[in-house]
Amino acid sequence: MDSLLGISSTMLYTAFVLYLIATLFFGATIKDKKKDTNKNIVGTIGITITIIGFLAQIVYFITRWMASGHAPVSNLFEFVTFFGMSLVFAFIILYFIYKLNILGLFALPIAMILIAYASMFPTEIAPLVPSLQSHWLYIHVTTVALGQAILAISFVAGLIYLIRQIDQSVRSKRTTWLEIILFGLFIFIGFSAISTAFNVSGYSAEFEYSFNGETTTTDYHLPPIAGPNEGELLTGNRMESLFDAPGWMKGVDAARKFNTLIWSVLTGLVLYGLTRLILRKRVGAAIQPFLKKAKPDMLDEISYRAVAIGFPVFTLGGLIFAAIWAQIAWDRFWGWDPKEVWALVTWFFYAAFLHLRLSRGWHGEKSAWLAVGGFAIILFNLIAVNLLLAGLHSYA
Repeated sequence: MDSLLGISSTMLYTAFVLYLIATLFFGATIKDKKKDTNKNIVGTIGITITIIGFLAQIVYFITRWMASGHAPVSNLFEFVTFFGMSLVFAFIILYFIYKLNILGLFALPIAMILIAYASMFPTEIAPLVPSLQSHWLYIHVTTVALGQAILAISFVAGLIYLIRQIDQSVRSKRTTWLEIILFGLFIFIGFSAISTAFNVSGYSAEFEYSFNGETTTTDYHLPPIAGPNEGELLTGNRMESLFDAPGWMKGVDAARKFNTLIWSVLTGLVLYGLTRLILRKRVGAAIQPFLKKAKPDMLDEISYRAVAIGFPVFTLGGLIFAAIWAQIAWDRFWGWDPKEVWALVTWFFYAAFLHLRLSRGWHGEKSAWLAVGGFAIILFNLIAVNLLLAGLHSYA
């Protein structure tokens, strides 16, 4: 099993590196000095490397499945890496339809951010709890991830559209919201950076606290800004927490996860601030000149098509298959669990997206903002619901 896990980890790292190289090739296609013929060649190299990276990630998925004996989608590390792989798959399909190189320049970095984000969570293989020992685990979770990945492409196209079309020469509500969206990506990067730094340093602090009337302990791998509610630090050579996590955070290790979120935001702020200092302008304004040749109508169409395809896939996985499995596992098809509620919120949002698009004529910028907002809901479901809200579906 160890050899299979070694191959699996190597293939995931290989895929990450190949996606990075492919991103550089897609980035080379946006330079004005390149002839169209050269751009096509560079773009072809980029998509070829992307496909090789995707195949490497498939090898990661298969070897981890062989090592664990079940589909590797049973914890947050496995789910997010599969989500990233599905996003790359969706990008490859849409690339061959539209031949839009700029899509890879944004889609692949997001896939890399997801892989880096996933790698910060425990990667150990553990036996499945009884409720997860079902073929519906594979059917439900993989379909949800694929549907969300296709919807993520809608976000990518919508984000490119907004950066290209919004007037960056003057400060406005639109430029402010756009920068907030871009800052959100810096938070993901900040999470990976700060977690890696303290993992390498071997930092650890142990707290004792009461959970459901029982005394338990938790290990912090980042300095405790927010400690467990009424918790006691057991590691004498570590700093005390600055404050206790809110008492309403009742999930297992909720305070530790909340502490990680605080560190991610703070590190994201530092990285964003340094980037602004180097660029001496808003991030969106710095990117905009490179998107001049992107066709707004094509971006708008890709954004819509991604939702038109991703929405029914998500409906199958997130609602229909989920309800069937819930009935089998828990003798009820719906229970107002936080993950179930936010899956329903996601479904209603994208249903509204299609309604406004088809019946009210919300095209262009309005549609792009909706695509971006929908992905924000997906990320809230992925991060906040998993890390901060207690429930039957809490991965982390």
